[in-house]
Amino acid sequence: MLTLLHLSGRGFLTVRTIQAVDKSFYSAQMAKRVAVVLAGCGVYDGSEIHEASAVLVHLSRGGANVNMFAPNIDQMHVVNHLKGEPSQEKRNVLVESARLARGNIQDLSKLSVKDHDAVIFPGGFGAAKNLCTWAVQGKDCSVNDEVKAALQAFHGEGKPIGLCCISPVLAAKVFPGCEVTVGLEKDDKYPDTTDTAAAINQLGCKHVSKSVSESHVDEKNKLVTTCAFMCNAPIHEIFDGIGAMVRDVLKLA
Repeated sequence: MLTLLHLSGRGFLTVRTIQAVDKSFYSAQMAKRVAVVLAGCGVYDGSEIHEASAVLVHLSRGGANVNMFAPNIDQMHVVNHLKGEPSQEKRNVLVESARLARGNIQDLSKLSVKDHDAVIFPGGFGAAKNLCTWAVQGKDCSVNDEVKAALQAFHGEGKPIGLCCISPVLAAKVFPGCEVTVGLEKDDKYPDTTDTAAAINQLGCKHVSKSVSESHVDEKNKLVTTCAFMCNAPIHEIFDGIGAMVRDVLKLA
C-alpha cells in the first residue's frame, strides 16, 4: 500500500509539474510586447528618469516584454542639472538614453510595429526638445520624422500608444481630433497645464482634465495619457498615475 501511495504521489507531482510548465509557457506566449521610446536622460534635456523607471516597473509587473528605443540624433542642447542652465557640450539622444536602458537599447529607426503590441513615450523636456520642437515652438512645432513614423505606424495598426507628462503633445500634433490629458486646468498644482491644454485645443484636439492619479483613454485612437510631473505631486502619486496608464495600455494591447 505504501508503495502504491508513493508511486501515486510521484505521478501526481509529475502532472502538477507539467501543468506549471504549460502555464508558464502559455503566459510567456501571451506576454505583451511593448516598445518604450526614450528622449535622453534627465528631466531638463531628456527623458524624466522617475517617469521612465515607473513605466518600466509597471510593465514588468504586468508581465510585458519590453524593448527600448531612442532616435540617434543630437540633443537640442545639454542642461547642467545641478545649476539648471545650459552648458556648451553636445550629447547624443541614443547614447544618453542608454544610461536609462542599462545599455540595452536600439536606434528608433529599427522599431518595427509588427514586433510590438504597444508603444509608450515617457515625459521629460526631452520629449518636447528632442522628439519634437514643442519647447521652443509650441503648437507650431515639428515632430521628429522617426517619432512621427512610429506613432503613425502603431496608430495605423490599431495598437495602443501611451504618453505621459508633456509627451501627449506628440499625439496632438500627429493625430488631429484626438483626446489627451496633461492634468487639471486652472489648478495651482498643475502650473503649466492650462496653457498647454489651450495649445492642444487650438490644434483641433480635445484636452480632458484628469488628476495625477488618473489616466485618460481615447478609445477611438487607442491613446492613453496621464499628466505625471505636469503636476507638483509627491513621487508616489506620479508613480501610481503612470501605473494607471500602463495598465490601460496593456488592456488595449
